[in-house]
Amino acid sequence: MTGSNSIALYAKELRLPTFADYQPVVRQAEENGWGYEEFLHQMLAREATRRRENQITRLIKRARFPLKKTLDEFHFDSLPHLEEALVRQLATGSFIEQRKNIVMIGNPGTGKTHLSIALGLEGCYRGYSVRFFTAAGLVTKLTEAQDDKRLGRLIRELAKANLLIVDELSYISFLRHGAELLFQVISERSERGSVIITTNLDFSKWDEIFSDHMLAGALVDRVTFKSHILNMNGDSYRLKQR
Repeated sequence: MTGSNSIALYAKELRLPTFADYQPVVRQAEENGWGYEEFLHQMLAREATRRRENQITRLIKRARFPLKKTLDEFHFDSLPHLEEALVRQLATGSFIEQRKNIVMIGNPGTGKTHLSIALGLEGCYRGYSVRFFTAAGLVTKLTEAQDDKRLGRLIRELAKANLLIVDELSYISFLRHGAELLFQVISERSERGSVIITTNLDFSKWDEIFSDHMLAGALVDRVTFKSHILNMNGDSYRLKQR
């Protein structure tokens, strides 16, 4: 067995795919006069970079964002009450590390979904696990899981995510059973994992969604504990485009 063939086999066996493609690094080593230590350093750095890239790709795929939106595309100038410096600081993932929540409240079309996706993507880039749902979609998924006797497994799966994004908690009201399931998922994350919620409604109107004043009040109490409340009322970006 030749040296190149054996290197490829060992790389496969040890799950080090970048080591199989070592020839470019060999040429760099020859051109730059690297010693053995620097050559090994470069090979390991390439492998580490590849693994980080693969991990980020997996995390983004698992999050199931409906679109890819970034902070650089966001129009801060349309939202006079939103501090760009705070959003940039949140994008570092510090709120996920501290298990804090974010609630974005504002009129339709001001970029709440855009911003929630952008912060979720930044979390993925930093190695955090993220899951994205619309509020209606999450309630449907929970209800179907309960019907199929998979509810416990789904709730445990959601609990493992570092960040859960619940988008469009708005004028669509839920049946009491669905509202209770959503409450269970969000409340169980209290101080264990972060939640981002986007909504068109002030907290005082959440009982219109849940059709239960006590349930709505308990949920508000949980999501506002250790949280950042972002006032995203402003000019509708979608209306401007039209």
